[in-house]
Amino acid sequence: MNDINQSKLPLKGKVAAVTGAASGIGLACAHMFLQAGAKVVLIDMDKEKLELIASEMGENAYALGIDLLNPKQVSGMLEGILAAAGRLDIFHVNAGAYVGGPVAEGDPDVWDRVLNLNINAAFRCVQSVLPHLIAQKSGDILFTSSVAGVVPVIWEPIYTASKFAVQAFVHTTRRQVAQYGVRVGAVLPGPVVTALLDDWPKAKMEEALANGSLMQPTEVAEAVLFMVTRSKNVTIRDLVILPNSVDL
Repeated sequence: MNDINQSKLPLKGKVAAVTGAASGIGLACAHMFLQAGAKVVLIDMDKEKLELIASEMGENAYALGIDLLNPKQVSGMLEGILAAAGRLDIFHVNAGAYVGGPVAEGDPDVWDRVLNLNINAAFRCVQSVLPHLIAQKSGDILFTSSVAGVVPVIWEPIYTASKFAVQAFVHTTRRQVAQYGVRVGAVLPGPVVTALLDDWPKAKMEEALANGSLMQPTEVAEAVLFMVTRSKNVTIRDLVILPNSVDL
């Protein structure tokens, strides 16, 4: 991961909370926020793993174990963030699930979990923290969306549908809360090397790795940091990042 100039810490004094922070893009973003001077609250189901990660990251990292599919736990998330770090400035809605494959051969029970996590749980998370950000008249809400949210991907109709829903939520919510000094945006990566792609066919994964059509989580994290460090009068609504070999 690229080191940030320690004489310039753009997020010094701020607190960022990241869902799905135990691995992949979420963990990379947590590290990036920390390097930029922020305190970071890592949110995920696996509290034991989170506590180990937070201890390795240092005194400005905090573990908050939450099952995002448990509405009661999500409703208490803000309280946990404030208890751990004292404030909230950046809320990164990153947790998600992936499923691909033909609709005719799919498992609707798997679809339900993907849709519940990518849509229902994500929107609940925002609702749980948004009144606080509105009241303080500042803050950033950032979604990890996907290029599949703007370009339908034939291999992944359920995942694509979930990200189209995310994009609609981002665009409408952003317009509702801009008057309160709260920014809402989305980073839309192409394929990234994360556990979400574990169910890709082996041949598809090998081809993608060989032709350079997969990005690393740290590359997404760099884009996220760019988004949240713009001047207050600028919102990066959607930032699409793709490997050079992906032609979309």
